[in-house]
Amino acid sequence: MKITHVNARIIRFPAVEPLADGPEPAGTMRDVIVVKVGTDDGIEGIGFTCFPGYYSGALSGALKLTVEHLGTLVIGEDPLRPEAITKKFHAATHYAGPGGIAMLAQAAIDIALWDIKGKRFVLPLATLAGGHRDRVPAYASGTLQRRYPLDHVVSGAKRLADKGFKQIKMQLGLGGAPEAEIERVRLVREAIGPGVKLMCDINQRWGVHEAISIGRRLEEFNLSWLEDITAFDDYDGQARIGDALATPLAGGEYVFGIVPFRHMLEARSIDIVMIDLLRVGGITQWLKVAAMAEAYNLPVISHIMPEISMHLVAGVPNGLTVEYIPWAALLFEDVPKFADGELTVPDRPGMGLNFNEEFLKRYSVA
Repeated sequence: MKITHVNARIIRFPAVEPLADGPEPAGTMRDVIVVKVGTDDGIEGIGFTCFPGYYSGALSGALKLTVEHLGTLVIGEDPLRPEAITKKFHAATHYAGPGGIAMLAQAAIDIALWDIKGKRFVLPLATLAGGHRDRVPAYASGTLQRRYPLDHVVSGAKRLADKGFKQIKMQLGLGGAPEAEIERVRLVREAIGPGVKLMCDINQRWGVHEAISIGRRLEEFNLSWLEDITAFDDYDGQARIGDALATPLAGGEYVFGIVPFRHMLEARSIDIVMIDLLRVGGITQWLKVAAMAEAYNLPVISHIMPEISMHLVAGVPNGLTVEYIPWAALLFEDVPKFADGELTVPDRPGMGLNFNEEFLKRYSVA
């Protein structure tokens, strides 16, 4: 089997917050680069990439071009050898640095390779990733944002709990007095009750001393974790915070490739390893980080892209939970459905996903 083509296009579609109807500003758009990798056997794999977070579109054209340029390197290659292709990508891009657009572009192609592999051997991606289980816990995310009014955050949290979410994540790092941070958590905890797990994402907005001070005051609310509590590459600072707090620390979404995870683990700076499928370089690299974390007896969680990441969290023995933030769900047909706090892994080959071609055609811009 040989790769015959790699096609990419930009899809720009209106941003919505589908879980609790968050008040997105009118006209806000998200950009995604969808990718198709074809073979001489007629099997086609799909993937996508973007700038993780809110799917910014400022450099989408450059990202699409990078996917296309990397795509030329794999024509004629065996799609069932993702390690060989990963090494080829590294050789072609390492002079540009260990991350950035090159890694995001690599990830899209790598995802498509694993989709091809699953279709070739008629196995779900979760089975290829290890097959640990076929259902995974999932938590609601992307809806209780710091930029939303407090009344929406509180009512939205209650709405999520009423929908059956047993785990919910909110954002802190408001930039004002610590009392406002504490009050926000207190009101959300009251809205959802003690039986729903609650996590808080700081997005690197606190300094070390600030994180320790506020973190101690938050311990009464029994948080499952504090995420990206300070600068992602301040491994010593994170370790100091972790030693001072009873609440576990999660982190890892901001780093590119696999090497920074080794530094984090060696510094004992996090308790829960969050892996961004795009920044890490795709499925091939994601699984390496998961194995590294397992060696340190630490669980792994995903960042965005639940339609794909759920397979990986389900596949590995130390998968903890999936970030359920279905901003990209409209790209696909028959996306996995959330029910009773969990996602069920599709038993279809590969990722079990097909692009919604009508949606892609409607919102394709390049």
